[in-house]
Amino acid sequence: MSWFSPVWFVTKRELRDQLRDWRILFPLIVLTFLFPILMNEVARSAVEFVSRFGGTLLVDRLVPFSMLIIGFFPITISLVVALESFVGEKERGTIEPLLATPLKDWHIYFGKLLIGVLTPLVASLSAILFYLIIVSRQRIELPEPSVMVQLFTLTIVHAILMVSAAIVISVQSTSVRAANLLASFIVVPVAILMQGESALLFWGNDQVLWLAVAGVVILAGLLIRIGLAHFQREYLLGREIDVLNFRWILETFSKYFVGETNSLWKWYRVVVYRALVKLWVPVGIMVILAVITFWAGFQWTVTTIPELMDLAAPELLETISDRLSESTNLIGLGQDISAPFLFTHNVRAVGIILLAGLVSFSVLGLVIYILNLSIIGALLGVFNLLGFAPINLALFGLLPHGIFEIPALILSSAAMLRIGVMLVTPQVGRSLGEVVIDLLADWTKIAVGIVIPLLFIAALIEAYITPALLTYGLLN
Repeated sequence: MSWFSPVWFVTKRELRDQLRDWRILFPLIVLTFLFPILMNEVARSAVEFVSRFGGTLLVDRLVPFSMLIIGFFPITISLVVALESFVGEKERGTIEPLLATPLKDWHIYFGKLLIGVLTPLVASLSAILFYLIIVSRQRIELPEPSVMVQLFTLTIVHAILMVSAAIVISVQSTSVRAANLLASFIVVPVAILMQGESALLFWGNDQVLWLAVAGVVILAGLLIRIGLAHFQREYLLGREIDVLNFRWILETFSKYFVGETNSLWKWYRVVVYRALVKLWVPVGIMVILAVITFWAGFQWTVTTIPELMDLAAPELLETISDRLSESTNLIGLGQDISAPFLFTHNVRAVGIILLAGLVSFSVLGLVIYILNLSIIGALLGVFNLLGFAPINLALFGLLPHGIFEIPALILSSAAMLRIGVMLVTPQVGRSLGEVVIDLLADWTKIAVGIVIPLLFIAALIEAYITPALLTYGLLN
């Protein structure tokens, strides 16, 4: 464990500073022991109110929900420690001796990360245990061991995720004030994430909740990786003030987007071609994912829906059959859909995949991409159950415009995937902002040069040619 000794040296240094600062300890102690009491009173009042109307399921889920909330609040207060880990020392003038030591960059970074995670975790877990002691004395049934493990795991991964993001902000900021203002970009998304987790908790779907845990772990790992990839001692000491220079942003983006070309043909032949060459590995990954998810969506539909239908009541089946017979008219499909609507819809979908990828290092973008393709497979599965040949539907209803639309989706999603990969890859001599602008310029080259023209052609074919071909394929 000699490799861990330098990390522990940095951690002990930070721990000493925190234990001497009452402004950090006092809020943590208050939240650790006062908030569980307050939450217990709120939960007790809610239980009394809901019990009047027989809401036993809600009562059973209130204790796990309270544990989740109690574990979250100490992390938000302790976040100030991580936010000041680098930029705070820079303002106080105490970081130069640390950076002048023979410690490696990752020693310093992991030392700050470790103490940043330990402080909120100790407070959060102590608050949860204190709350459980209070609840046990009130003869309230505690959650099952599996649910307890999930809740403690969620608390741990939330702390790692938030602290990892806070340290990245601390490295990239030039003042404590700027770092604290950027903290909202950590607390608000995690609070929204916890709303979804709370819904799963009340729903009682433990398997999906474990998937949420896995997703948070992946995001935390990517944040740690991006922090290490862009941590540079010289860059940390050299920057004194942040200036939002729109002119520099536009000039840098234009330089990467246009290159040294002066004609559209040369731009395609040189600039767009170079951007395409960078995507051969991401495109391969996207093609593999497309085949797997398409087939999985089709197979899930043709195997699961009949089982669900067997369990349904006869009256429900009759209602569903009547609705399908009224609404399913493949001969007239597409007559009321215009090409501009299809084009704007597809462009909006590509933009949503990009935005989701930017805020999650491509993870959410990949999820949306997989959902889109799995829905296509599921749709063919539904039509197969209704008695239509899926081969004819694919050849006459999907392939005519799909040969343009699906490659466009694959290319744009591959460019989005490359953004996430390159953000967590060390870029020596380049700032994080410059890397982001370069990657966005590459995505825009692909989007403007290839994706949007393909989507435009696909919209025309889907609106004016596919319905006629589909009619021919179904009648012959």
